[in-house]
Amino acid sequence: MAQSLSKIYLHIIFHTKTTSPGVMDQDIERLHAYVGQLINETGCYSIIVGGVKDHVHVLCALSRDVTVSHLVEEIKRNSSRWIKNVNPRYSNFAWQGGYAAFSVSQSVVDKTISYIKNQAQHHCSISFENEYKRFMDMYQIKYDERYVFCD
Repeated sequence: MAQSLSKIYLHIIFHTKTTSPGVMDQDIERLHAYVGQLINETGCYSIIVGGVKDHVHVLCALSRDVTVSHLVEEIKRNSSRWIKNVNPRYSNFAWQGGYAAFSVSQSVVDKTISYIKNQAQHHCSISFENEYKRFMDMYQIKYDERYVFCD
């Protein structure tokens, strides 16, 4: 029987709906840890989860048995359900409908880890919208700005 070998790194980014409350500082680490747990439960491998109050960055290794859309659906659905039980403030919490997912070369995994670790500092100088657009441009993804940040 032939064996399938693969190692595909993904950098996934998604944000909260504009009507959703942001994640409070005291809950961010718990949320990121939970997202990492959800990733591992799908059979993928969580390397780092980070971000700030209104968006999440994930670096993971994709399982050969899981699609990107299924992975993101599991993360968003279950983490949204989980955070609603953390604090009544999150009763209307929701993630945006879409997401971005980018392949990451083995040669830049360490750089991506550092980038995700330093999100709070990074966002002192750049907005999420500009960061997101920068990724879209860097990966040459055509997009319509009217729909990128809509809920």
